[in-house]
Amino acid sequence: MVAKNETPRAVSVVILKGGVGKSTISMNLARQLTERGRVLFADLDPNGHATNGLGFDEAYRGETNLGDVVLDQGDATVADLIHETEFDFDLLPSSDTLEDVEKDLAGALQGSARVKTKIVDPLLGERYDYIVFDCPAYPGMLNNNALVATGNVLIPLEPGSSSIGGYKRTMERLIKPAQEYIDIDVLALVPNKLRERIDQRTEDRELLENLNTADATQGKVPNFARITSDEFDAIDDGEMRPPKPGVRYSAALSKSLKEHQPLLDYDPENEQLENFEELASIVSNGGVER
Repeated sequence: MVAKNETPRAVSVVILKGGVGKSTISMNLARQLTERGRVLFADLDPNGHATNGLGFDEAYRGETNLGDVVLDQGDATVADLIHETEFDFDLLPSSDTLEDVEKDLAGALQGSARVKTKIVDPLLGERYDYIVFDCPAYPGMLNNNALVATGNVLIPLEPGSSSIGGYKRTMERLIKPAQEYIDIDVLALVPNKLRERIDQRTEDRELLENLNTADATQGKVPNFARITSDEFDAIDDGEMRPPKPGVRYSAALSKSLKEHQPLLDYDPENEQLENFEELASIVSNGGVER
């Protein structure tokens, strides 16, 4: 059960760009949250990367899917969708029909609130303490449903201008429009797939410096990626050994998914687990704590 001073919380892991490690972040976040309470990992991404990565390819192609519940098609209930995993969290799998579900949601009454009313409201705080949504990499009704259902987001970012562009698109086309109608809290911006030195003018350095020095974003940077302006100066002056911040590029992270396991189960001594533990703390606490 969730601790007395903690609130049951749902969170969406989202960015309008593919290939930044969104599914890896969300799956490992869900696994780390199991140390704090009961967890449902909900895969809303039609490509099913996380669902198939966890070994649930049959569920991905199954007859019963999210649309049966959120669109009231047939007699299926949310319990019929959920699968137990061997990793202490349950899975609401993606489906190869989710793109059709997305189209049908667009024409449904209160179509942006269906996941909230049919999935989150009956489960959060009752059956689960935390629900983590892995979201599509494009705007649409599934992303809208995730935002309405959770009110909280984590945004993973990788070095490079394309990822920064994805972040800007996410804020301008998804988060800010939704904030005109509902409360959406960006819990954290998560630098991911970092591998270069930050004592040189690399893309890693550019990403970290931008996030840590801009007023709008520095309060959203996890401590594992936090570097102050003074520390950047000390690094450049050779007075401080350059750290290796952010979620680092890791062969173990890639291999773990191929072995259908979260990192905690594949490599329980991996140093990256400290980062996912902090992400779990951020979700649990409702934001970054310095």
